Amino acid sequence: MDFALSQDQKLMQASLAGTLDRACPLERVRAFAENREVVATDVWTALTDLGVPGLLIPEEHGGLGLAVLDAALVAETLGAHVAPTPFLGSAVLAPLAILAAGTAQQQSRWLPALAAGEILAGAAIAEGISGARDGAGVRAEAGRLTGKALFAFDAEQAGVILVADTDGGLWLVAGDAPGLALTPLTNIDLTRRLSELRFDATPADALAQGDIPPLLTRLRDVAWTLLAADMLGASEVMIAKAVAYAKERRQFGRVIGSFQAVKHLCAEMAAELEPCRALVWYAAYAQDAAPAEASLTAAHAKAHLSEVSRFVARTATEVHGGMGITDLLGLHYWFKRVGADRQWLGGPERVRHLAAVIQGLVAA
Repeated sequence: MDFALSQDQKLMQASLAGTLDRACPLERVRAFAENREVVATDVWTALTDLGVPGLLIPEEHGGLGLAVLDAALVAETLGAHVAPTPFLGSAVLAPLAILAAGTAQQQSRWLPALAAGEILAGAAIAEGISGARDGAGVRAEAGRLTGKALFAFDAEQAGVILVADTDGGLWLVAGDAPGLALTPLTNIDLTRRLSELRFDATPADALAQGDIPPLLTRLRDVAWTLLAADMLGASEVMIAKAVAYAKERRQFGRVIGSFQAVKHLCAEMAAELEPCRALVWYAAYAQDAAPAEASLTAAHAKAHLSEVSRFVARTATEVHGGMGITDLLGLHYWFKRVGADRQWLGGPERVRHLAAVIQGLVAA
């Protein structure tokens, strides 16, 4: 049995990496962050040409019809380039929800437009996954939503937003719906946008088919897996940058990579990260092929990568010395990327608690 990626998956990842090398170099990332852009349209257009928005959407709706493992490979590559894209909300969470629970009319209305990159989708499901805070929570009554949703992904220029209510229901809200107010949130990761959404009797379209609580669990598991993949990609690049710097930076007449202490730092980063690749890939594979293991493997991947990527980010910065924290070097974009991934939709402590609940080690 072959436990490696298929040739098509390797080619897809290589093609995506090449496209991002051209469309999203560090200078483009820096410009996006400094200018506080909402969407890097040029980067998203380049990804649209590769079919990324329709990755999980079936061919009959204009997509590629691929699996969550393929989406994880894309997320890993996006993390490696700290690419400013609305991938998680627009290409993953909203399409999965509409496919699983949408009516035929909802699917025909939204999926082809999402697959073609004609519209973007946001996702406001944090309260349903990681719990409410600061008075957040959305109530649904007679097809209208009222309340507040925090940490909405990719909502600022979205044509449609996926919203979870306090009872576990899921709704589709047009981006220009009356009674919807959006406020950008301060976020350490300037390559991606989070928002606070306020609803005041805002008309919404219920996702009428399917069993909604299990669907919200699936969205959580997929999101955790892809955030782990994003951390994996970012960590790989930070290690590569640290090793490259250690080979060229000279101190006391020698490159610093010749010093045993620096060798140990680089080796320890590599040793910690290498097992994570199989962990993330299997968690992504399980989302489609082993649903009984999906939640536990997703929790393991999210929690473990949260810790390993933080260690890699800190250690790679230490290898660079004082240069590691300068904007000129740009390492901080990857550092902040993994810091945001670590906390979004549940920090490692909360995720590990859920893993313990799933295994019957503690009470729910």
